[in-house]
Amino acid sequence: MGSKRAWLLFGAASFLVSIPVFAQAPLVRLLPLLSLVLTAGWVGLSFGLMRRRETQIWGDLLLGFSWSWLAGSIYWGWWRWEPLIHLPIEAICLPLALWCAGRNIWKVGSLFYLGSLFGTAVTDIYFYAVDLIPSWRQLMQVDPALATPILQNAIAQVQTPWGIVWAGVLAGVLLVTGTLPLRSGQLHWWAFSGAVLSTIFVDSLFWLVASAA
Repeated sequence: MGSKRAWLLFGAASFLVSIPVFAQAPLVRLLPLLSLVLTAGWVGLSFGLMRRRETQIWGDLLLGFSWSWLAGSIYWGWWRWEPLIHLPIEAICLPLALWCAGRNIWKVGSLFYLGSLFGTAVTDIYFYAVDLIPSWRQLMQVDPALATPILQNAIAQVQTPWGIVWAGVLAGVLLVTGTLPLRSGQLHWWAFSGAVLSTIFVDSLFWLVASAA
């Protein structure tokens, strides 16, 4: 059973994966450069928090979030119509995260970023497995007002036996990967778990939005 601090960190990591997605998504479409510049603000705030002992862990977490925000700003701002390079761009800070984690520097933020990236990779695998890539490209190029038929076609593919099986398998992968680290008493693993498990929530929410279209 985790400590109160561990659960707070888990909740904060889950929040930073789930809620900002819905703020960044419209921002990068309308003002991609602003979204990119905001990365500097997140980094500055994170270092400000890390200067104080009582907020150091939250600054560490926010630093990992800034790496995810940077990657998201670049991809969704300028390359969103090409799914083949989605994961490589999302992994732009992977060498830095691995380097930091290996040297016990900013470990909470690094594991948060790695958990978020893992969740992204699993989601992308689902898109490839269920052949949703053509729908992805169409959605990124069409006017949002004309997106309903594309979304309905994508949902029809998700609801096939093949789509349901893959959803179950990959949800299981996320659940196992996200829950096992919760046995650890180390806070950085709780940040990792929060990022991984919140992927299920985000994907489910997008599925519900698409189903309602």
